[in-house]
Amino acid sequence: PCRSVLTVACEQTEVLLFDPISSKHIKTLSEAHEDCVNNIRFLDNRLFATCSDDTTIALWDLRKLNTKVCTLHGHTSWVKNIEYDTNTRLLVTSGFDGNVIIWDTNRCTEDGCPHKKFFHTRFLMRMRLTPDCSKMLISTSSGYLLILHDLDLNKSLEVGSYPILRARRTTSSSDITSSGSSGPRTVGSPCHQNDSGPLSEKHMSRSSQREGGSPRNSLEVLTPEVPGERDRGNCITSLQLHPKGWATLLRCSSNTDDQEWTCVYEFQEGAPVRPVSPRCSLRLTHCIEEANVGRGYIKELCFSPDGRMISSPHAFGIRLLGFDAHCSELVDCLPKEASPLKEIRSLYSHNDVVLTTKFSPTHCQIASGCLSGRVSLYQPKF
Repeated sequence: PCRSVLTVACEQTEVLLFDPISSKHIKTLSEAHEDCVNNIRFLDNRLFATCSDDTTIALWDLRKLNTKVCTLHGHTSWVKNIEYDTNTRLLVTSGFDGNVIIWDTNRCTEDGCPHKKFFHTRFLMRMRLTPDCSKMLISTSSGYLLILHDLDLNKSLEVGSYPILRARRTTSSSDITSSGSSGPRTVGSPCHQNDSGPLSEKHMSRSSQREGGSPRNSLEVLTPEVPGERDRGNCITSLQLHPKGWATLLRCSSNTDDQEWTCVYEFQEGAPVRPVSPRCSLRLTHCIEEANVGRGYIKELCFSPDGRMISSPHAFGIRLLGFDAHCSELVDCLPKEASPLKEIRSLYSHNDVVLTTKFSPTHCQIASGCLSGRVSLYQPKF
């Protein structure tokens, strides 16, 4: 968070640490995990968590990198996502086992942290908390976006208490496939199963249904509108949130892997379906077709800290995208219909497919990483 360290998650069990200002290599955690490292999340300016295909999460302290603070066991498949609720100091992780697990870092010991399963759904790809931690968004490989409203992480949810979600997920025979069978870094075949339930057939463009349960953790199921041929379905491979909570940013690919898009959706609060809590919907405001190079690999994009720009992996480089040519705020240039994102600048410095990009939270700096392991840092010239 203080931008003093850049951490890099690598395929072959490693975590790399750099000084982002001088570009100097600080340290290599050569055996951070026993399998591919997928994600890194800082809890504060010294403590960070890593997750891996070895099904574990590890906590690290920058002041003592020779050993882990502790290893967390609870997932049964590849762990792909880490979030942190700064209000409750609870760590939230999700994996290809379909589980979202809560870890109480307030009671952390060398043997781990108390934990509990919070939520479960099949085909889970990405999970994010809104900046104020009032909502949890979950994307799936079959094109659904789940929103848990009025979030209460202390209350676990049972799948059986959401019959609408369960019914929609079991109407297709292709749902039998386990999402843990895809390749270590690729989207894989389970992410491209076409869910032929009532949502995808009747409301693929812009449908939403609300399961009006309790006021806390009430569930909404959305099928975001995606450009292209809607009847082929899509896979939501990357999910990010606007830093001010105004919108969500998705990277989507078609089920046949022949098209790929970056899409921005504005959050719109609507009239309540039931008195317990408001209804939310997503409106596609901006989109752009991507190069679709490196098919099957997940490309992680991001918002700038002020939310005015998007950095998106594009073939062997990255594209800086804006809502208009002047990099205006989203709320100042909302179109009546979906409009193309404006390309501000393209940066190409890699010799392989770029898989991830990240803005510095405090400086005018961007980092990108490609499949062959190269990390590039960019700074503007004034």
